[in-house]
Amino acid sequence: MIKLHDIGVFYEEEMALSHITLTIKKGEMAGIIGANGAGKSTLLKVISGALKAEGKALIEGREINSLSATERASVIAVVPQEIPSEIPLRGYEFVMLGRTHRLPRFGAPGATDVAAVRKAMISTGTEPLKERFLSDMSGGERQRLALAMAFAAGPRIILLDEATAHLDMHHRVEIMHLLREMNRSQGVTVLMAVHDLMLAGRFFDRLILLENGSILKDGTPQTVLQASILEQAYGCRIRTIPLPDDLGMCIVPE
Repeated sequence: MIKLHDIGVFYEEEMALSHITLTIKKGEMAGIIGANGAGKSTLLKVISGALKAEGKALIEGREINSLSATERASVIAVVPQEIPSEIPLRGYEFVMLGRTHRLPRFGAPGATDVAAVRKAMISTGTEPLKERFLSDMSGGERQRLALAMAFAAGPRIILLDEATAHLDMHHRVEIMHLLREMNRSQGVTVLMAVHDLMLAGRFFDRLILLENGSILKDGTPQTVLQASILEQAYGCRIRTIPLPDDLGMCIVPE
């Protein structure tokens, strides 16, 4: 579904990504981890088509940058790190933006669009926000609306850039369960940059660890979340403690 071959990105001659070759299969749920500046956000921008790179980047067999914005939106939903408060929309209007690519030109939303938005807002717990302006919401509330907009779009791929960073513990875990349910029941491919390593180990089947713009390790949480590997990537002493009942790994910096 997503194929990258020898991807390179440079910002003013400084390397952001180097020789990234990666395949994400249809229906995978994978997390991208790594220290600040490792290239997580840049990698997602390449996959979304927001950033051109050296090498070859394919979505469903087609060059990402050959797709129109509408074609990309029909396949990929992107949830950024933060939603600006200055957007002059109410919650319901904002989530409906996720349906834009499905609407006829100059056409109004139909019953299917309204139902999709309502379902997305209920599942993300954002229905109480439908009449409130984004400027009157907290960062966490706006972030949950961004997730609702992505769900309403009905994508085949969801890309998330540390999208739970502004959520409290309850909503963070709730959203991860929703993502996993979409992945399991609908076959939606999920690729998410994750800062919280314990969250990554708990919810993802596959982890891609970046270091200085390159892939250091790619595999299951059990193979990636090893103290010696994490110490190399994060530059500090780390202790890993397996948790009972398949709840992942407790990761403690020393």
